[in-house]
Amino acid sequence: MTAIEIPELKVPKVALVTGGNSGIGRATAARLASMGATVIVGYNSRGAMAEEVVTGLQGSGHIALRIAIDDPASVAQAASAVADKFGSLNALINCGGATTPVAANDFDALTDDIFDRAVAINLRGPFAMIRAFRPLLDQADSAAIVNISSIAARTGLGSSLAYLAAKGGLDSLTIALAKVLAPKIRVFSVSPAGVDTDFVPHRSREQLQKVADRLPLAKITKPDDVARAVIACIVHLTSSTGIVVPVDEGRHL
Repeated sequence: MTAIEIPELKVPKVALVTGGNSGIGRATAARLASMGATVIVGYNSRGAMAEEVVTGLQGSGHIALRIAIDDPASVAQAASAVADKFGSLNALINCGGATTPVAANDFDALTDDIFDRAVAINLRGPFAMIRAFRPLLDQADSAAIVNISSIAARTGLGSSLAYLAAKGGLDSLTIALAKVLAPKIRVFSVSPAGVDTDFVPHRSREQLQKVADRLPLAKITKPDDVARAVIACIVHLTSSTGIVVPVDEGRHL
């Protein structure tokens, strides 16, 4: 019997996670560090939390870096800082985001300011990061970008119409960029739903559980469930690009 040759996993040397100080971003940073990657924990506010994450990561060389993804100057400064310190970037995980809950049928409550902010942070922000860090990703071997999307983009049900529209745009951007950035950089969307974090203001765990009880897998998604999907895209799915990976306990069905 011929032995099956198992290729060596290409763990990213340097990875940047926006929104890395909490929730999915924090879990992703922990997974990456546990595999031997040097992690840049990007944050906008709550810098003390980001430093706490860095301190708790396995390995050494990790840093916290403030990046306001909706501020072009902040993104440019971050890219310059990463270039100076590391020279290249193997993985960019666009996890930073925000939402303001507004009932889907309350058009008046969904103001232009709320809509514009949702798009600026959840759609324009990830693109700004990709545009700024593309030169560093181009210099790395087997580089990957993972955009944290939302199953709301597919189901049309989410915290607001603006949020689900922005995430729908992010999924479309993922597909387009997978063509534009090939063959050097692979691009993915990881699309969770109802993750057990404080991302959606005023959403209780009881509400999450009520939704989870109706799902095929009947459980609440944990941040580490999403983080493992991110790792799969970066490390294992080396023959894939431009795909949207649901992590939603079957909610999309």
